[in-house]
Amino acid sequence: MKHHTFNRLALAAAISAALVPGMALAQANASNNADANKREDSAKTLDMVIVSGSTQFKGLSKGDASFSITTMTPEQIDDAGAKSTADLLKVVPGLWVEATGGETGANIDVRGFPGGSDAPFVTMQLDGSPIFPPPTLSFLENSSLFRIDSTIDRVEVLRGGPSPVFSNGQTGATVNFITRRGSDTPEGELRTTVSDNGLYRIDGFYSGPISDDWFFSVGGFYREDDGVRDTQFPANKGGQFSATISHTFDAGEFSFSARHLDDKNAFFTAVPLVAKADGGITRFAGFDPTEDTLLGRDFRNVTLQVTPGDSPGTINADLANGRGADLDMFGSTLDLNFDGWTLSNRASYLSGDAPTNGLFTGANPQTLSSFIDGQIGSVNGNADIVSAAGGLATSGAAQFVNGGGAVSGDQQVMVAGFWVVRKDIDSFTDEVRLSRELFKGNTLTVGAYYANYSSKDRWYLGNNMLLTAEPNARRIDVALDNGVEVTRDGFVGASFFSVNADYDGDNIAGFIADEWEIDDRWKLDLGLRFERQSVDAILENIESRDLDNNLLTLSNNSASVLNGTFREIHQNDKESSFTAGLNYKVTDSASVFARYNTGYAFPQFDNLRDGQNNTQQIDQYEIGFKSSTDLYSLFLTGFYNKFSGLQFQLFDLEGNNITQIGGSHAQGIEYEAQLRPFENFAIDLTGSYVDAEFRNFGDNSGNRVRRQAKNQFRVTPSYVIPGQWGDLRFFGTWSHVGKRFSDNENQQLLPSYDTLDIGVVAYIGNNWEVRVQGSNVTDELALTEGNARIVGDSTSGGVGEDRVFLGRAIQGPNYQASVTYRF
Repeated sequence: MKHHTFNRLALAAAISAALVPGMALAQANASNNADANKREDSAKTLDMVIVSGSTQFKGLSKGDASFSITTMTPEQIDDAGAKSTADLLKVVPGLWVEATGGETGANIDVRGFPGGSDAPFVTMQLDGSPIFPPPTLSFLENSSLFRIDSTIDRVEVLRGGPSPVFSNGQTGATVNFITRRGSDTPEGELRTTVSDNGLYRIDGFYSGPISDDWFFSVGGFYREDDGVRDTQFPANKGGQFSATISHTFDAGEFSFSARHLDDKNAFFTAVPLVAKADGGITRFAGFDPTEDTLLGRDFRNVTLQVTPGDSPGTINADLANGRGADLDMFGSTLDLNFDGWTLSNRASYLSGDAPTNGLFTGANPQTLSSFIDGQIGSVNGNADIVSAAGGLATSGAAQFVNGGGAVSGDQQVMVAGFWVVRKDIDSFTDEVRLSRELFKGNTLTVGAYYANYSSKDRWYLGNNMLLTAEPNARRIDVALDNGVEVTRDGFVGASFFSVNADYDGDNIAGFIADEWEIDDRWKLDLGLRFERQSVDAILENIESRDLDNNLLTLSNNSASVLNGTFREIHQNDKESSFTAGLNYKVTDSASVFARYNTGYAFPQFDNLRDGQNNTQQIDQYEIGFKSSTDLYSLFLTGFYNKFSGLQFQLFDLEGNNITQIGGSHAQGIEYEAQLRPFENFAIDLTGSYVDAEFRNFGDNSGNRVRRQAKNQFRVTPSYVIPGQWGDLRFFGTWSHVGKRFSDNENQQLLPSYDTLDIGVVAYIGNNWEVRVQGSNVTDELALTEGNARIVGDSTSGGVGEDRVFLGRAIQGPNYQASVTYRF
């Protein structure tokens, strides 16, 4: 367990010392107009131009958009205090983000869409191109492929709307990160960030002209971080570098970008907790779920047995690699205007690897004596093992793998697996649009989208270890008195699900869209898309084997082994989507809209591997109101959606691959507002109310869609104190998340919770910014996930008493400070 008190006091003192001389040295007559303009909340106005969801890449104003979109400026990105790319999306109404796994490996849900694992209904874009065409593969949600840094100019998050027609046809949310480009005026910034958990990070950006009409930009970051949870090794280590070249000319503009990411991120799963008889939750003895982790140096580096033989074949794995990424990304944009035509093109290429090395917990803790008794019963019930051992077992002995002597029978222990997933991924996407005004106010656009992508997978899931149920757990070896070795280096099992697969996907789509400004108030848009997807795959078959042909070594008696034979998958699908939107400008400061779209989600690689080859169908209806004045801004959207052909998959405690298909529907409202009652003060409110239920889903019909609360919101007041030396801005965020269910069966209840984040920013002169922020400062114990390996009730214990279970908690208090110099 980590104790942050001294670090926090030292950090506060250091920031105070930094602020005082900065204020004193700042020129009294320094103009702060430039900074004030930078901080102007244009993201809340109807005049802001957006490009996401627009038929033409030149964009349109938020007031003219007949769909819901949230925009974020660099300052709003900073204020969010996000711990990861996915965590930033917590500020977007209608989205639910579970970022408790660390900087990567998030779960993201949209408007009651029944996801619950990874992010199947969220597409991440960089300058309008999907970072990776499938929004999710197993162990790969796409926010893990990108990190936010100083190279980002703004973020646009579109929900529903016309997205099913364009790009990769996403029906849920499209998150478009728009990068900074060079201009005639050289500019740059340098930022250093530290935190009370050992974070040291540096960000940089610089841009300017190369020659006439040619510009460049470079930027990126590097950081090392021990993490809020004490892993005993660097939890996050790595960085990202990017560069752009752009050219403007009479007929348009062109840009090319390159980005390299090399990052390692520890991944966190469920830990022991106690469900109190009164319905609350509390800490498991000796374990703080907001700051502790089972991860530690004892099993950071392990050797896994994966192939049979007298000396089984092995691979090495390192927990510090976590769910990281080593990727190269390239992109280009082209916009041309000629003879009344507009041609736009967006292309991207990605190549690299995105592995997973993580500890995946399963059954609830028990005493070591209870575990040994269970093993004795299992061994004595197997006649072959008893015969090979020459008799029954009556007792067992246990000792720590890495020293420490014998282990007490009262020690709380648990079984957890060291899962290894290796993914080599490649993709290329290209989208072209050609537009022409047919008559005044009416523009027709035709376009095409192409994507080619692949994933080479090698999985070894399982590899269960016997661990102490304590922070930085230790492995335990157990042997029975009849010669049976229950464990090997603490491992009680080998891989229960092995995969060797090469997948290739190919998508091609054509679309047509029309925008008609009927008059000064009415605007209509229509879109139609036809798409074909082809998937080809080669998968090695598996069988259960005893890796060393020795019944007395239990840990590898039933291993999932790749057997050298193969099967193939060839899948071809065709679908169409449609959207229609109508926007009416009530006044210059208010508009209303209505939209309908119907879309689909093709089966992806892992669905086809598991025999789920159906296409999901999605229908959505939206109505909205938008208004902005000097006093307030308000964006309000009501929605309804229905699904059929939903696909679910999970691995249970025994390693069974459970799949389900069903349907759902959801209705709700999302809101985004800012009130500015007097100068220098504003209060923001974002949130959603969602009522989502399963339909045609067997016994689960009528149950609430898992993981998503009916009610969640964020309230953020902020106040600016102007000064001769600069401005000082204070802000804080109260977040409320209602109760949810972790499972489709609605038996794992996740209680509601509230958190408090705080921050202060000093803008000193025209160049300096000093920022201090704290997250979850009240140390709220809250859960985003129950036991993902258990179907139904996951607690153990007597009726009417406290019961033990596993869950994944939000991070505890964390304080960060940064100093930025802009020039």
